[in-house]
Amino acid sequence: MSVNAVRLPATEATRAVASQSALSECVSRTVRRYLADLGDADCGEGLHALVIREVEGPLLREVLAFHDGNQSRAAVALGINRATLRKKLAAHGLL
Repeated sequence: MSVNAVRLPATEATRAVASQSALSECVSRTVRRYLADLGDADCGEGLHALVIREVEGPLLREVLAFHDGNQSRAAVALGINRATLRKKLAAHGLL
């Protein structure tokens, strides 16, 4: 395995998931599935960059929609300033 990952025994993996939030559980399950699909191949851009790229766009879109397009309120909810939010929205083609 070329990725630095620890393979937990099935019972240990299940126990770890039981104490996670729904969001954390979803991320864990998806990353495990991705790593299994990837096998020994390299991720290319790096797993962290890949996950951030895949998660950030939907996160921004959903928080902005929740706040009816109000960027100031969305930025507060995300814990970032409005200029940073606008930069991220532009990078994801959401402006």
